[in-house]
Amino acid sequence: MMRTSIEMNEERMCVTGAGGFLASWVVKFLLSKGYAVHATVRDPNAENCAHLKNLENAAENLHLFKADLLDYNSLYVAITACRGVFHVASPVPSAPVTNPKVELFEPALNGTCNVLKACTKAKVKRVVVVSSIGAVMLNPNWPTDQRMDELSWSDEEYCKTIEDWYCLSKTEAESKAWEYAKKNGLDLVTICPSLIIGPMLQFTVNASSLFLIKILKDGINSDQRMVDVRDVARAILLSYEKPEAEGRYICSAYMAKTQGLVDKLKTMYPKYKCPKRITEAEDQPKMNCEKLQKLGWEYITLEESLADSVKCYQEKSIFDCLAGEKSF
Repeated sequence: MMRTSIEMNEERMCVTGAGGFLASWVVKFLLSKGYAVHATVRDPNAENCAHLKNLENAAENLHLFKADLLDYNSLYVAITACRGVFHVASPVPSAPVTNPKVELFEPALNGTCNVLKACTKAKVKRVVVVSSIGAVMLNPNWPTDQRMDELSWSDEEYCKTIEDWYCLSKTEAESKAWEYAKKNGLDLVTICPSLIIGPMLQFTVNASSLFLIKILKDGINSDQRMVDVRDVARAILLSYEKPEAEGRYICSAYMAKTQGLVDKLKTMYPKYKCPKRITEAEDQPKMNCEKLQKLGWEYITLEESLADSVKCYQEKSIFDCLAGEKSF
């Protein structure tokens, strides 16, 4: 049901990094539910914001703000007058990281800190921060016979040892967010999604979609826990709208083996040239998503997510690379 204009003004939301893969869907769902949205982007006039302006109800209820995660004042301007904030913006590298401090740690840690400080000053009702399963899974001390749940945190020293800078940045950023929230009485919820797949609203290929395409194109053996982007966006909204929501939430739907993905794709789209043989990878730790499901979260099937991903890639002439017609 659409809200009245008065209710929409009272329920004004801010989404950081609004032009990105996941954040675009969060904006879309918020607008469809009648919320007014403050969307932070690097350049409101850039072409990569066009898809946001074309969303349903965007003309009336979407307001683009030029902001940078490392610029507190720009964030505060966007967050002011908002009852809820969805901090989605965070670097996800699509290539090997050469300067972890600049590429990952500064935007992840300092950016999150700036957002939370702005939320405190603006007296925001609740903040939802998107973390990652990377802040959960690299825990060598977790019992091997037990599914990982929200009590598991990636071991920072272990992340440093194996030089997994992305997981380390997500772990440190989420940990600092919880320290800040508890110290300052901020109502915080964090969502920890696995690899996100599904159709894109934006025009450019994002890191996780590119990763999926490379797996299918090159036969890279990388068994992954996956979840559809629309289901993550719904989980984010659910964690804001449900008063009983609290703490961390693992958001992952499927444990997808590369060979299984390729086999499904061959059946669905026989014209594409997929890898024939893929070496098996080591088993990945199992995840427990019961906490999020108890909140009312459901997810679509892997087949539906793959089909919608492929359709999107076809429409944007991206998926042709699997037919050998293009390469990245």
